Amino acid sequence: MVNGLSVLGWGVGGIEAEAGMLGPPISMLIPEVIGFEVKNKMPEGTTATDLVLTVVKILRDKGVVGKFVEFYGDGLKNLTLADRATIANMAPEYGATCGFFPIDDETLKYLRFSGRNEHIVSIVEKYAKEQGLWASENIEFTDKVSLDMSSIVPTISGPKKTSR
Repeated sequence: MVNGLSVLGWGVGGIEAEAGMLGPPISMLIPEVIGFEVKNKMPEGTTATDLVLTVVKILRDKGVVGKFVEFYGDGLKNLTLADRATIANMAPEYGATCGFFPIDDETLKYLRFSGRNEHIVSIVEKYAKEQGLWASENIEFTDKVSLDMSSIVPTISGPKKTSR
């Protein structure tokens, strides 16, 4: 759920985690970031599973191993937090280090739902906008792909591969 809720995170091995917590500073190469533009909304009769399997296929075809994928575009407003968390958690299936959703109104909606008061929510919104962390169309990515969600069709997945 972390990356679906605008908190960047990815898995590391136990030794790496221990070294990061107890040892000297760790340096790492900045990964390539692939922008995944999401447009429109899904047709009636399609499900979040259809969306996720379509995203997995697009990103596998693109080849995103070792890269971060950031989702953006006008279609984000049509994705619930559960949809976002599912897509972000599928990063190992599409090969990326992580799939990330930026802070937007859906993030603020979750903060309200989870009991944060309006003062805290307004601070998060203001900070995100001031620091350039708020969802935007004007982002520079290493490369881009896009999905018009109105083109999604019902999809099934077999036991060996998560694809269509």
